[in-house]
Amino acid sequence: MSEVAPSSPLYAAIDLGSNSFHMMVVRHIDGGIQTMAKIKRKVRLAAGLNGELMLSQEAMQRGWDCLSLFAERLQDIPRENIRIVGTATLRTASNADTFLAKANQILGFPIQVISGEEEAATIYKGVAHTSGGSGKRLVVDIGGASTELIIGEGFEPKALTSLKMGCVTWLEQHFKDRQLTQINFDNAILAAKDTLAPILEHYQNIGWDICVGASGTVQALQEIMLAQGMDEVITLAKLKRLQKQAMLADHLEELEIDGLTLERALVFPSGLSILIAVFELLNIDSMTLAGGALREGMVYDMVSELQQDDICARTIKSVQARCQLDVAYANQVSALAEKLLQDCGANLWLKEPQAKGLLLTAAKLHEVGLTLDFKKAGEHGAYLLSNLDLPGYTRAQKFLLAEVIRRYKDHLSAMPAQHALSNSSAIRVLRLLRLSVILTHRRKTDLQPECSVQCNDDNMVLTIERQWLLNNPLTSAELELEANRQTDIGWPLTINA
Repeated sequence: MSEVAPSSPLYAAIDLGSNSFHMMVVRHIDGGIQTMAKIKRKVRLAAGLNGELMLSQEAMQRGWDCLSLFAERLQDIPRENIRIVGTATLRTASNADTFLAKANQILGFPIQVISGEEEAATIYKGVAHTSGGSGKRLVVDIGGASTELIIGEGFEPKALTSLKMGCVTWLEQHFKDRQLTQINFDNAILAAKDTLAPILEHYQNIGWDICVGASGTVQALQEIMLAQGMDEVITLAKLKRLQKQAMLADHLEELEIDGLTLERALVFPSGLSILIAVFELLNIDSMTLAGGALREGMVYDMVSELQQDDICARTIKSVQARCQLDVAYANQVSALAEKLLQDCGANLWLKEPQAKGLLLTAAKLHEVGLTLDFKKAGEHGAYLLSNLDLPGYTRAQKFLLAEVIRRYKDHLSAMPAQHALSNSSAIRVLRLLRLSVILTHRRKTDLQPECSVQCNDDNMVLTIERQWLLNNPLTSAELELEANRQTDIGWPLTINA
């Protein structure tokens, strides 16, 4: 009898935040992280602080009740695979020791109250391990009682700051009367700018290339924008539009915005005010949602095998392993797609810097749908890529990859509206992938043809050895059919021998 392979070890990261307590349980499998459980409870610990910075008995009890639920799940996880941290409110509360003594007893594991700088560093690690993009990135994480701003490049932070403002504390200070007035918003925004002012010059001097937001406030904003038909990119104009929507309600309890959940509504205006201040003071053009933050940073800290890797390459390798893809063939398709792109003039034909990476990713994962079935493999692949966790790729990029792989063979249809690339670049990615798949269908590099492609705007001319076409009549027929398909849909393609 064959031995049963041991199950992958579990890891748990618990974040005792100022607004919510979170527990994340994952396992390390096939070179990646698979989330097994996410448990969240709205504890609102920061709302229990009085003027003397004492936590109320009621707030502490809410926290202890939540941790009693978490404790059950921790019983099955090795002690060395568990990390529990407390953040801003537990750094601030004068009676934090009282809360922690009982909390430690409930959990049976030590809770580490981390400094603001350590929290910022761990958030950055979570962002760096789950989000794509090159160059220097500015990370903004608005929590319940603190806001972390980090500038980093790759896995290395260059500036770490934790500021004493958050969506719960700003709610209590600037929306205490629960009125959604222009005065309350103006006061909240101005106070946030005053808090940000001391770091402004330092951060501007370092500079950044891209900006990402992490955690609840930014995630809630993105969900609202998508529910209202906007793309996922956050801009100041969109934030101002959402402020106007919020002000249509007189009181917080009456706040209704499409895409805003009831549990987030109470702290939404205060978090929105802080983010508007960040955008205006730091002159931010746009922001996207990070793939992870504090808890993900804690997990990647514990799993040493996953540290300091190329995020997208690691994700591709993990998906290929989990779905048992033919890696040699995937690399063959990817290499040909890259070669054809170079023929077209890579930077001229696909202008966005991320376009080439998305083409090569699609090439390496195009057969993922075969994991389920050959029939409708494109549909299956689109479903899997839409729903798999793909660290290093944004939601818009996942959507693009899914729609390209839906169309990688057989019937061809126009690409839907998407926000990862320009429409012309998305179409060109699809065209190159389809050609690369056809030309490599014998699945050996020494059997694929010598070929080149010329591109003049959307007009493509593919040149192949005549003798090879004569020796491979099936591929020759498929290429002729593909030329007709692309040309009929408005993408001219000619095959020359």
